[in-house]
Amino acid sequence: MTFKIYTKTGDKGQTSLIGGVRVPKYHLRIESYGTVDELNSYIGLVKESITDEHTQKILYEIQDRLFTVGSVLASDPEKSKMKIPDLHDEDVTLLETEMDAMDANLPELKSFILPGGTIPASYCHVARCVCRRAERLVVHLQTESEVPQIISTYLNRLSDYLFMLSRKIVHDAGAPEIPWRPRM
Repeated sequence: MTFKIYTKTGDKGQTSLIGGVRVPKYHLRIESYGTVDELNSYIGLVKESITDEHTQKILYEIQDRLFTVGSVLASDPEKSKMKIPDLHDEDVTLLETEMDAMDANLPELKSFILPGGTIPASYCHVARCVCRRAERLVVHLQTESEVPQIISTYLNRLSDYLFMLSRKIVHDAGAPEIPWRPRM
């Protein structure tokens, strides 16, 4: 028997959560995990555009954790009996530790900076923006359904990490950060 990627079960605008509940494809839970999937793809782009092995390893870990987040978000908290992976406080701590290490080697931030500097840093900024959107969707979902608090905490910290990583990439490349100079 061959496995086919298409099932045709979503052709009429419905999809299934883990647990079997059918929901419209525009459901907030679907928007949430779809945005996390988009974020994961951008992080893959960042990972493949840099050569620093340590950072690649951290980004791989982040991608793995985002699959965990997606699994939790794709589950119906009231119906699913499946064992779903979960996040741990150590996952948040890893991001904080990495940010602290980057911050120790970066110049002091004296103004807002414009996204850019290098192509990989620009990818980080796009990923950061998608991460913020994912966080907003998850926070909204938390007002309507059960979602572990650690998910929004992780996404919040991850957006900070992506900002710091963009700064590190620019610094390591010897490129200048572009300060925002507001017109007054």
